[in-house]
Order: sequence, then structure tokens, then C-alpha cells
Amino acid sequence: MRANTRLCKQLLAQRRTFSFTARRLDNYAFIGLGQMGYQMARNLQSKLPPSDTVRLYDINRGAAEKLAQEMSAQQAGGASVHVADSAADASREADTVVTCLPEPQHVKATYESILKAELPARPGPRLFIDCSTIDPTSSREVAAAVDKALPNGQGHFVDAPMSGGVVGATAGTLTFMLGAPESLVARSEIVLQRMGKRVLHCGPQGAGLAAKLANNYLLAIENIATAEAMNLGARWGLDPKVLASVINVSTGKCWPSEVNNPVPGVVETAPANRDYQGGFGIGLMRKDLRLAILAAKEADAKLVLADKASEVYETAESEERCKSRDFSVVYRWLGGKE
Repeated sequence: MRANTRLCKQLLAQRRTFSFTARRLDNYAFIGLGQMGYQMARNLQSKLPPSDTVRLYDINRGAAEKLAQEMSAQQAGGASVHVADSAADASREADTVVTCLPEPQHVKATYESILKAELPARPGPRLFIDCSTIDPTSSREVAAAVDKALPNGQGHFVDAPMSGGVVGATAGTLTFMLGAPESLVARSEIVLQRMGKRVLHCGPQGAGLAAKLANNYLLAIENIATAEAMNLGARWGLDPKVLASVINVSTGKCWPSEVNNPVPGVVETAPANRDYQGGFGIGLMRKDLRLAILAAKEADAKLVLADKASEVYETAESEERCKSRDFSVVYRWLGGKE
């Protein structure tokens, strides 16, 4: 009986600690409202209590104003919303800053502008969560800049690139790959789980990006190989659905073959059935492949297929019939039957 009483007291203490930690993060900034960031910010705001505040900033002020209007009009409540004039303005009173930006130079420039501003003291350490997909070295440089500008634990920077695309961002089902010290995992999870479904702690700062780029390098290769295999089978006279069914119960099974099959008519929900519209853009795959190659060179890791894969995506994207479409459009570029 005494053991049960002690256990109940421990659980109650843990619950109180968790509640206190969560409630200290009452001021938020969200910077970068592209296709992904727009939906992530919407989910974050909707799951916060009305006593909290979210300040939005994007270089396209119209996007921030539109999102703020949508948030204010929703019936479910959520945190109060303000549109900021700059990244520094959005971050000034924020306990937690979330950034979702296109390229390393954008991340560096944004954090430089934030850290140059006079940031007043907050009740606790500030947390900067960068969800951008950039190279690990650039991310570590920003983390070092945060440590220098906010010494003695006044601010912490973690990387949390995501997987799931615009569909996942809209539905709030993203998977985040977190690079952070153990001491920041719980606090980071509280924020990320309001925008996604799963948080995978990959190791210290920079590890989230390393995992994301390794995965996307593999995906880039698998996608090309799947397109080639499907085209090869079709030219041998195989029914694409039959070939896909064989691959997907055999050793060739992979996400591009099973979920994102590049041949129209094989997987009903795949972009191939919508003229390759939507999905993961071929330009984004080119970007992630480029970043993976850069990170591999810095780590002295040999990638024997990287240059050829990069050439394939670059050449395919240059053609109007493939431009701005899902990366499985490589099948079309190969001359696959549609």
C-alpha cells in the first residue's frame, strides 16, 4: 500500500513538472510561411490555449496576414495571433522560436538578424527550433552563434527537419527528426507534437539533419531505380500493376514502388495519377540531394551514385513536361509509357 502511495506521489510530481514546463512556453514566434511552414504554424496556433501568443513573420507579408486572418476566424480558439514586421520583431518576446526556411543562407541571415537585435531576458532559456532542411555544418554554425549571443544557457538551438510533405503538414502528421541534447528533448517534443505525430530523437544538435539527408539520399536513388525497373518491365510486356505487385512482396520493395509508384494507374493516390502534380517536388529532391552530397564531402563519405542521380534530376527538371512536378516524374523523363 505504501509503495502504491509513493508511486502515485511520484506520478503526480511528474505531471506537475510537465504541466509547469509546458505552460512556461507561452510566447511563440513562427518564421517562414511557405507551403510547409504555413500549415505547421496553423496547427501550432490551433493547439495552444488562448492565453498564449504566436507572432508570425514571412518575407511575403501577405502570406502572414492571410494566415493570421484564418487563425482569428477559426471557431476552435487557439493562441492569439500577431503579424510581425521582421524576424527580430517576431522573436523579441518569444520563449520559443520556430523557423522553416528554404536554404542555408536564409537560415543564417534570419538568425543573424534575430541575434543582432536586443533580446530582453525571458523567465527561462529561449528555445530556437529550426525545421529547415539545410546541411548539418550550417546548422551547427547557427547553433554556435546562438550560444555566443545568449551565453550561460539563455538560449538553445536545435534542428528538427521533418518528413511527410504538405499533406502531412496540413494533417498534423509530420515526423520530426530531432537533433538536440537529451536535456532539451522533452521541451522540444511539446512544441513539435503540436505540429506532427512523431518525434525521433537522432542525437545531438545536427543529428536530425544528418538523418534526414541520409534518408533522402536513399530515397533519391530508390526513386530513379523504381522508375527504371517499371519502364523496363513495361517494355518487356509486363502489366505495370502485376510488376508492382511482384516487387512489393519481394526484395525490391520500397516507398517509391509501394506508395509513390511512378506509373499512372498503379497506385490510386500517387501523384502519377494527377499528371505528377503535388507530392514532393523534383526541385526539392534536387536541393536535398545537393545538401546530402555536400554533407558527404565534409564527412569524407563516398557516394558513388550521387553525381549521376543529381544529373538525372537536374536534366529532368529542365524539361517543361517534368518541371515543378513530383520527383517520380523521372519515369516520364525516361520515356515510360503513361
